[in-house]
Amino acid sequence: MPPPRRIAHLDMDAFYASVELLRYPQLKGHAVVIGGRSVDTPRQLEDGSWHYARLKDYVGRGVITTATYEARALGIGSAMGIMKAARLAPDAILLPVDFDAYRHYSRLFKAAVREIAPLMEDRGIDEIYLDLTEVAGETRALAQRIKDAVRSATGLTCSIGVTPNKLLAKICSDLEKPDGLTILGMDDIPARIWPLPVRKINGIGPKADEKLASLGIRTIGELAARDKLWLQESFGRSYGAWLADASHGIDTRAVVTASEPKSVSRETTFERDLHARADRETLSAIFTRLCVRVAEDLVRKRVVGKTIGIKLRYEDFSTVTRDLTLPEATADATIIRRAAGECLKRVPLEKRLRLLGVRISHLEEPSRHSGGFHGEQGDLLFPPL
Repeated sequence: MPPPRRIAHLDMDAFYASVELLRYPQLKGHAVVIGGRSVDTPRQLEDGSWHYARLKDYVGRGVITTATYEARALGIGSAMGIMKAARLAPDAILLPVDFDAYRHYSRLFKAAVREIAPLMEDRGIDEIYLDLTEVAGETRALAQRIKDAVRSATGLTCSIGVTPNKLLAKICSDLEKPDGLTILGMDDIPARIWPLPVRKINGIGPKADEKLASLGIRTIGELAARDKLWLQESFGRSYGAWLADASHGIDTRAVVTASEPKSVSRETTFERDLHARADRETLSAIFTRLCVRVAEDLVRKRVVGKTIGIKLRYEDFSTVTRDLTLPEATADATIIRRAAGECLKRVPLEKRLRLLGVRISHLEEPSRHSGGFHGEQGDLLFPPL
């Protein structure tokens, strides 16, 4: 009989902010926010004191990438507009984003973990799943060993949840943050999981949460109490069945140690809303640059793609997408730009734009018949109205 599964989810604590505190240890204990564009880098003055940018001084459309726990206690969270955050904590310190540093520490912590638990599923720059089933050691001691290895390699803390599956591990890694260690079995679900809000389940988004609330379901326990057939009638056969299983902690997914990219995309949010006519040349340059960056990503990943798509978000926050499938896969920037331009002709451009994105999917390995890895920027303008 195989041993019971031990699946861990490891989440770095306020990762970007914690990396910045290694660089500026004097900011520990302060409300610090990471994000925005054109943010001044901290500098030491002649008298030995430090000058930092503050939220109240920021002007622009930037959003918060992350924040220290002291800033979160003031109501500030990731993806919040910086101008909105400034109203909550005007004197909070604002630091620029440094993705090179974050990627460096990401590589360090993952390498340290692999020395102990090689079956790792990479879920992004600051989180991973681990299959500890065949790793020797008592569960709590093993999880603590992993945490200690991360701290030794990076100087940073992480939180770990160890449970029978990925769904529960993801929930549990967040229960005792920061520097948490939570171990949970199926018998613990009624006491530890059911009292939590349904949004704690990864896969229940804002719309599903809103619908569940309208049906009187706010906690995971209330969701678990509902009949599976009723959930399927209310949410559809597949999603309703998943809701029923998830509320009871049922998840059979394996830890996937390697996966092929399904798509490559690039997008940007503008500092100010742009109009297709008045800002045509600016939009054209941005649009072309996004296509070039997508092509560069394809070259780096050594894949080509057939379906090119665009994403537009208007000033009223409504979003539209369009796509076009080519007869042959490509990584050529000019071909991608031309196809994306065709997609753009199929969307209304009367309203101002706040976001523009380009995406390519249906990826495959290049062949001699594909567009290959060569291409130029091209000189196509943003299509006129």
